[in-house]
Amino acid sequence: MTVAVVLLTTALVIVVALLAAAAAGKLARMDGATYPTALTRAATTFAAVITLATAVAGALAALVS
Repeated sequence: MTVAVVLLTTALVIVVALLAAAAAGKLARMDGATYPTALTRAATTFAAVITLATAVAGALAALVS
């Protein structure tokens, strides 16, 4: 049961990160950025969401333990 929860949570975080990255890339293109710049902004957003999720998971793990 615990493995299933961890896998589903991981999948959800990755999907949210991909959606945020796609939105950031689309907004950058609508703002007139070039494709490389939009891709860089999308990658930065993806990394930020993953980093934030890791920090929150670490904080929650410290509270639970």
